[in-house]
Amino acid sequence: MAIPICLSLSPHPPNIPSLSSSSSSSKDNDPHLIRFSKREFISKTAKFLIFSLAPASTFSQCSAEPSPPPKAAPLGIANTKSWFQFYGAGFAIRVPPQFEDITEPEDYNAGMSLYGDKAKPKKFAARFALPDGSEVVSVVIRPTNQLKITFLEAQDITDLGSLKEAAKIFVPGGATIYSARNIKIKEEEGFKTYYFYEFSRDQQHVALVAAVDSGKVFIAGATAPQSKWEDDGVRLRSAAISLTLL
Repeated sequence: MAIPICLSLSPHPPNIPSLSSSSSSSKDNDPHLIRFSKREFISKTAKFLIFSLAPASTFSQCSAEPSPPPKAAPLGIANTKSWFQFYGAGFAIRVPPQFEDITEPEDYNAGMSLYGDKAKPKKFAARFALPDGSEVVSVVIRPTNQLKITFLEAQDITDLGSLKEAAKIFVPGGATIYSARNIKIKEEEGFKTYYFYEFSRDQQHVALVAAVDSGKVFIAGATAPQSKWEDDGVRLRSAAISLTLL
């Protein structure tokens, strides 16, 4: 049973591309699968965003229905090698220039209390924003058993379901999804899978990357008003994709 994480209550499900799960015999031909070495991943990507973590957003239950898959197009990303790299508890992420650290001291205990009580303030493992607060890059850490009930400790994002199934957890109801991808990062013990979603809702555009390790889900998101995405979308998307588990 998946416990969805969304922006706000909505009777309208997001428009989600129909994505089939990849089998071992077809992974190399999967148009939604991207493979990088960890070094290439860090040096060639630039932005990040939190699954609709705009300043006034809230989480609630949502649903998602498939629609015909769009034509897969290359993701526009920037080189983030010159950006500041923030190291958190079990993760690293690149921060775009001019973004300031706005994480409150108590927010660093983000792993266990993101939204235990909706009356409580949000908890972030990292949070950066432009001085005017219009664009935000954030990282949230949550136990996977709060997102999907399972008897075993999740070790990979695929334990939460396929790319399409996990969209019910990470994408809010009523959202329009522009892209959904599997990203494979080569590590010493094999490949680590990251899920990428880009969507918009209520005039906010979001790029989100999620990955799982040792029973915790790490969610990086970058958000901006839809009107600013055409100019700043590449750097925000690159920041989200720069999330790396350590």
